[in-house]
Amino acid sequence: MNTTPLERPIVLRGVSRRTIRRINHRLRKLAVLVVALLWLSPVIWIALTAFKPKVDVFSLRLFFRPTLANFVAAIHEPYLLWDRLASSSIVAFLTLAIAIPISATAAYAFSRFRFPGGSLWSVGLLATQFLPPVIVIIPLFVLFRNLNLLDSYAGLVIANLSFVVPYAVWIMKGYFDTLPPDIEEAAQVDGASRLRAFWDVVLPLARPGIATATIFSFVISWNEFFYALILTRDRTVTLPVALMNARNEFGSEWEIIAMLGLFITAPMLIAARYIQRYFTKGLISGAVR
Repeated sequence: MNTTPLERPIVLRGVSRRTIRRINHRLRKLAVLVVALLWLSPVIWIALTAFKPKVDVFSLRLFFRPTLANFVAAIHEPYLLWDRLASSSIVAFLTLAIAIPISATAAYAFSRFRFPGGSLWSVGLLATQFLPPVIVIIPLFVLFRNLNLLDSYAGLVIANLSFVVPYAVWIMKGYFDTLPPDIEEAAQVDGASRLRAFWDVVLPLARPGIATATIFSFVISWNEFFYALILTRDRTVTLPVALMNARNEFGSEWEIIAMLGLFITAPMLIAARYIQRYFTKGLISGAVR
C-alpha cells in the first residue's frame, strides 16, 4: 500500500538509536535540572539575602561581599534567634513525641476494628481539619487563660496536637490498610498478644507510613504561626512569630527576615533528606490499596 510523505515515519539518517537515547537522556536531565532550579530559586534567594549587606538587598547581583551582620543582629533583641529557635524545637519535638504514638495506635484501631457508627468516627476526626483556626482560637484562648496555659509550652503543644493528630491518623490509617491482617494473626497464633503483635510485627512494617506522618507533622508544627501568634507573649515565641519583629516603622528588614527564614527552612530540608526513602514509599503505599 502506498503511503503519503506525511504518513511515513521520520528517520534521522546517520543517527543511531544509541545516540538518540543519549540525547533523550540528556534532555530529561536538563528538564529535571530546570525544574529543580525553579523550585530551589526561593531558597537560593533567601540564602543569598541572609548574607547580603542592607544596601544590596534589593539588587539582583549574584556576586557581593557577604556579611555576618544580619546574623549578629538576629541573635540580639528584638529577634532573639537562639531563644526562638529553642522554643520552636521544644514545641515541635514535644508535639511529635505525643502525637506519633497516639496517632499510630488510633490509626491501627480505625484500620482493624469496627466501631458503632461505622466510619462516622474517622470521618468526624477528619472533619475537624475543615474548621478554620479563627473559629477555634477564641475558645482556646479563653480556656488556656483560665488554666494559666498562655505563653507556655504546654498550651502551644496542646494547640498543635489538635490539628497534627487527626492529620497523622489519616496518613497512618491509609498505610495500615495496606498491611494484611494475617501477619499479626500469625503472631497471635504463636502466643503473642495483640499489643505485642502490634509492637513487634505491625510497627516495623509500618515504618515508611510512620516516617511520612512524622515529617508532615513536623513541618506543620514547625511552621505553625496563627496559634503561636495568639497564644504566646514572650517566653515561648517561635521562629515564625519572630518574623513579625522584623517589621517596624521604617519598613521590613528583609535581610533579617531572610536570616530567620533560613533557620526555619534548614531543619525541614535536613529532616526530609534523611527520611526521603521512607517518605516516598509511605506516600505510595498509603495511596494505593
